[in-house]
Amino acid sequence: MADSPLNGSLAENIGSSAFAFRGYNVTNLGRSQEMLAHPAYGPILRKHLVRASEVCAAAIEREVDLVVRVRRGRNPTLRSYPQALSLIVAVELAHIEILETFFEVKFTDAQLALGYSLGEVTALIAAGVFTLEAALTPLLILGQDAAELASTTRMGVIFSRGPALDVEAIERLCVSITSEGKGTIGISTYLSPNTLLLMGQRRTIDRFKKIMHEELPKPTHLKKNPNRWPPIHTSITRQRNISDRAGVMLETANGGFTAPTLPILSCITGEESYHNYNAREHMTRWVDHPQKLWDCIDTLLARGVETVIHVGPEPNLIPATLTRLANNVLTQMSAKSLTGMGLRAMSQIVRRSHPWLTNLISSDATLLRAPFVQQIVLEDWLLEQDVK
Repeated sequence: MADSPLNGSLAENIGSSAFAFRGYNVTNLGRSQEMLAHPAYGPILRKHLVRASEVCAAAIEREVDLVVRVRRGRNPTLRSYPQALSLIVAVELAHIEILETFFEVKFTDAQLALGYSLGEVTALIAAGVFTLEAALTPLLILGQDAAELASTTRMGVIFSRGPALDVEAIERLCVSITSEGKGTIGISTYLSPNTLLLMGQRRTIDRFKKIMHEELPKPTHLKKNPNRWPPIHTSITRQRNISDRAGVMLETANGGFTAPTLPILSCITGEESYHNYNAREHMTRWVDHPQKLWDCIDTLLARGVETVIHVGPEPNLIPATLTRLANNVLTQMSAKSLTGMGLRAMSQIVRRSHPWLTNLISSDATLLRAPFVQQIVLEDWLLEQDVK
């Protein structure tokens, strides 16, 4: 990942940049404590934390003080899931305001935006589609049910070191295992053609791993994540009617009748899908539909984005996905240096390391752009600047 922005200011290059908003993770503070203590940035972050605390407290009907939490360095986790969601959104919105206030870089001047999971909700708020209260309140109320479902839910990362994953076979296995009546399992995120995230209740992830090679080739592997995860973006949420309840809440939410102020790639559809009244429909589908992150990454590259600005505390999944893709492309090219090489010169690909990528590059040369996309972790960049 690049450690510095493109030559010249961010403002000069913002038209070829994309903002990427992170979602919930097991670590959610990042460098927010430093940001809050910063003499220039601190007041803006505090303002957003206070507002998010008020919205969260009203939703869950108990006192919430995100300013104190950040000041003391207390990372909100699954045990304080509504606070974690509120904190992430508040910090992301603060980053956007700080960037505009001190560096004259406007969010709306970017080429596009995207967000993984909760990040898409923040993107909609930043783009003026919903207010913070309207977008966040249903997530906070229903998030408590999602957190309870997490007590029996585990995540599995399924990946292939050979051909692209057989998604249809994986879906069929999930349906079969679910039909056994010992818990629901399903795909939650399409990370790339050779990597998916599964969410499964009780021992369904173990069951999948035991029988998967009856349907999938041996270069396919599954690694179980040790942490507990809310099963958002899977049908597990239907056990608490979360998507239907979210849809009812959103029917009377303020806003949702303006198109985003810049294009937003939706992980719900995998493309630019928002217009001037369909945000409610997409946010309802957000609850139980898998995240199509790979489709968004593919579109981002096809649109010619040169810089991705990662917003939020300690962004993880989107930076890792882009970095892994760039490294895979470099390996596939087997080139000592890419400096000054044109795309045609790079087309002499090695057909051993990543067969799934070879096939994709053969049909979609935009993937060759991945190593050239600059990545900036915004909280790091902001704290590196000499602002007082």
